[in-house]
Formats: sequence, C-alpha cells, structure tokens
Amino acid sequence: MKIQIITLFPDMFTGVLQNSMLWRAQDRGIVSYEYVNLRDFGKGPRRQVDDTPYGGGDGMLLRPEPIVASIETAKQNDPGALVILPTPRGETYKQSHAKRLAANNHGLIIICPRYEGYDERIIKWVDHSYCIGNYVLTGGELPAMVIIDSVVRLLPGVLGGENSAEIESFQADDQTIEFPQYTRPETFEGESVPPVLLTGNHAEIAAWRKSHSHKDQA
Repeated sequence: MKIQIITLFPDMFTGVLQNSMLWRAQDRGIVSYEYVNLRDFGKGPRRQVDDTPYGGGDGMLLRPEPIVASIETAKQNDPGALVILPTPRGETYKQSHAKRLAANNHGLIIICPRYEGYDERIIKWVDHSYCIGNYVLTGGELPAMVIIDSVVRLLPGVLGGENSAEIESFQADDQTIEFPQYTRPETFEGESVPPVLLTGNHAEIAAWRKSHSHKDQA
C-alpha cells in the first residue's frame, strides 16, 4: 500500500513512521510512505497557502488551490488512491473504517489541515472525511498518524501473530473491549492472576475471556 501525506510539516512524521511496526511494514515492502509538501504548491513568491476567511473571523484558512494541486500531484503517483481528510466535520473514525481502508486495494492520500481549517470547496476531491475525537488539535498531522497506524497494522504480514488483530478491542462491532490479560509473575503486589488462566483448559479460558469482554458505553 502506498500512503501519501499532504502536509506543511513532513518532519513531524519521522519519529512515528520510522519506528516499530510502521517501520517494519515499510522495511518488508508492505507499505511505502511518501510526503507531498503543501508549501511547494503555494501561491506567489512567498508560496502562500493560506488566507483570511470570507465573512470575517480569527485565524487563517488553507486556500483551495494548493490543496487541490497537491491532491492532483499525488493522484498522478497513484491514480486509484483514496483521499482522506481528518476534520471535526467528518464521520467519527472507528475500527470498522480502519478495516475497510486496509482491505481495499488502493493507496491512501491523507490531507493534513492547518491553521483554522480549509476552504470547504476542497471536499469535491475528498473520498472520506473522518474525525478521530471530540477535541481540537493544532493540525491534521496527529490524526493522520492515528489513521495510518490503525490501517497499516491490519495489513497482512505486519503483526506477528496470525490472529493478533482479530482478538483485539473493537473488532466485532466497534464497541466490544478486549478481555483483561496477564503475564508473569503469577503474583504481583498481592494481586494474583485469575486461576482459570493457569488451568490449561482452553474451553474454560475462552468462556472466561468472553465473559470478561464488554462493550464500551462511552
């Protein structure tokens, strides 16, 4: 899978994408990360990418021309790629979205908004808009990292265990939370591992795990 990131701050991604499973996926040729610097498509000698909003208000908005030009450039590299926009106006991002993005045979182009947002007219070039939570961030880089992490870890060959992704939280219906898990030592600070997990009885362990999974009520 090719993932292209449209951003004013490509250096923000280095520490995340060059470590752990996200780096391993790239090293194995499962995914590639490419950056499209929005500043390269700015207007005029100062390569301006933002301007004041019509109707007044504080802050600056990203202009549509640089964003659309950067999308079209990314599309030249991967014509079938899906364009993703992290935005508070988008659908709440869930595990089911990550699974669908990982299962499709297309690359991703992820736009990282900045300042007070973007000119709404860019939506015509966007395939999916997602909101990762009801809070405000400085820009779209962190949501882009969240989306990338959630998708890449689901690609075949990235996780170590064959069924690792299938037994995690939110897999069934975006609400079921994974059962509690324990490792050595058997007793720690007076707290012991539940006895059923020490029996070796797979049926009883499976029943315990099912009974201790629950649905997130938040």
